[in-house]
Amino acid sequence: MGEASHDHETVSVYPLSEAQREELLTKAGECVVNWATSDNWPIGVMHSFVWKDGRVWVTFGAHRHRTAAIRRNPRVSIVVTSASIPGQGAGRTLTIKGRGILHEDAETKAWFYPALSYKGLTGAAAEAFVERLNSPLRVILEVVPEKWITFDGQKMGMDTAGVLPDDQRGPMLESDAVRMKRELERRGIA
Repeated sequence: MGEASHDHETVSVYPLSEAQREELLTKAGECVVNWATSDNWPIGVMHSFVWKDGRVWVTFGAHRHRTAAIRRNPRVSIVVTSASIPGQGAGRTLTIKGRGILHEDAETKAWFYPALSYKGLTGAAAEAFVERLNSPLRVILEVVPEKWITFDGQKMGMDTAGVLPDDQRGPMLESDAVRMKRELERRGIA
């Protein structure tokens, strides 16, 4: 075990492992989809989602402002937290910086609507939701990840207690290794 870190500002050393990332994306029930408005304001809306083939998939109406915004600028981000996993609670988060691709084809809708519906529902309720989703105004957003930002609060808690194994600590990222030092110096903090 390594010595506990007492620097509460250094959090980049607590990443999710690839297996934890997959589990979070598979089990979480909702995410926030963020995009930029035409006047460059960031905005986000909660969505149920499907994680498939290394991509996040969500759906919304073609008439929504986000549809026009993503067509104009496909750079989006997705935020997922473990708080939406029954019995797990908060503590693990991930953000995906990615590119959005909008789909309106029948082939994508054919697999996506049931995948989304059966993720949280069963039987007649899931079938009814599939029918409700099946609308000519509906688009499906596929988000292709380009960058990951992850955080495991459980690792931070273990490290604070001095019980985090060294092999579970990640490398310190530039934000903590370089930028934090510069900010401390700028503020005259030793």
